[in-house]
Amino acid sequence: QVQLVESGGGLVQAGGSLRLSCAASGRTFSGSGMGWFRQAPGKEREFVAAINWSGGITYYTYYADSVKGRFTISRDNAKNTVDLQMNSLKPEDTAVYYCAGGRYSGPYHAQTSYNYWGRGTQVTVSS
Repeated sequence: QVQLVESGGGLVQAGGSLRLSCAASGRTFSGSGMGWFRQAPGKEREFVAAINWSGGITYYTYYADSVKGRFTISRDNAKNTVDLQMNSLKPEDTAVYYCAGGRYSGPYHAQTSYNYWGRGTQVTVSS
């Protein structure tokens, strides 16, 4: 059974940092794209960041404009994990954050491109 499990969410003050982690089990995701999405109350789920691996030491990362320069996505293929380092957090970053994996085709920012999803972890940023 394939599972993606997020951790690291919580409550933080504006300007603070959190590090989210996603642990995959049941299969390896080293050959597929992985990403993070989020859904704020009353809003649709939106793309946050994605990472591809083309073999060797080359990774490609992509970010939503709203988080560029503040968030960093990384992955450890040996551990089958993908992390999201979030710095300079803002109240508008408050949302449930979801890990997604298993993207072999399609746009990196499209939810339909991903075959596997975690249940999400809550991030709350207070002002």
